[in-house]
Amino acid sequence: MRVGAYQCAAGRVDPQTRLDQLRAQAAGLDLLVCPELFLSGYTPASAKLAEPQGGPFGQAVARIARDAGTAIAYGYPEKDGACVYNAAALYDAHGRLLANHRKTIMAPGSFEHAAFARGRGLTFADLGGWRVAMIICYEVEFPEILRAAARQGAALIIVPTALGADWGVVAERVVPTRAFENGVWIVYADHAGAAEGLRFYGGSTIAGPDGTRHAAATGRPALITAEIDRASVARLQARLPYLKDCKELTC
Repeated sequence: MRVGAYQCAAGRVDPQTRLDQLRAQAAGLDLLVCPELFLSGYTPASAKLAEPQGGPFGQAVARIARDAGTAIAYGYPEKDGACVYNAAALYDAHGRLLANHRKTIMAPGSFEHAAFARGRGLTFADLGGWRVAMIICYEVEFPEILRAAARQGAALIIVPTALGADWGVVAERVVPTRAFENGVWIVYADHAGAAEGLRFYGGSTIAGPDGTRHAAATGRPALITAEIDRASVARLQARLPYLKDCKELTC
């Protein structure tokens, strides 16, 4: 499977511009992952652009996915009744909504606590023969979440993120470590640059079950890609059977 992480420029832009950007990046991939709150930009005003699952932006993404023959995951503010969630949607290459994840743990000290309701649980989908889990940003920093996803069969973890400029260690070390200790692939897509007083690290990463960064972005807008294979997951999980042996822990 050929996967990509689209590291877009930070800040608010109109939804049509976001769609144009997406259309330009989607061709030639099996899966494209975009950052957290891609629709609105990661800003305190993001909730004002909230839409329901399968809303106008989602429908347009579905058309792009279908036209390009590419599955697309992206972050957006999701409106559900009186609540707004920091969410991420996954559409397959036929334009079908496969999964919708609501962020369960808000970034510390961020506007998210006032802007968004809290989601519940993990989110899974089956995509092209892969069991996929989808989480958002800060959630990847909890080993318990990744371990739970892997133990429930996920071989690929999709992570839209908005990693701050002071936290490069997460992209460079934590994400590859999470991939290694669970024997999974992780596609981690960040913003680049600065907007409205927020600066982003721009370290989008595709990490493999061997713990290496098979593709990584710097601080500029970019599309990074890598070829990932399901056989490497089985091979490396067999070599280091953490998922099996952790069941025997008594601490």
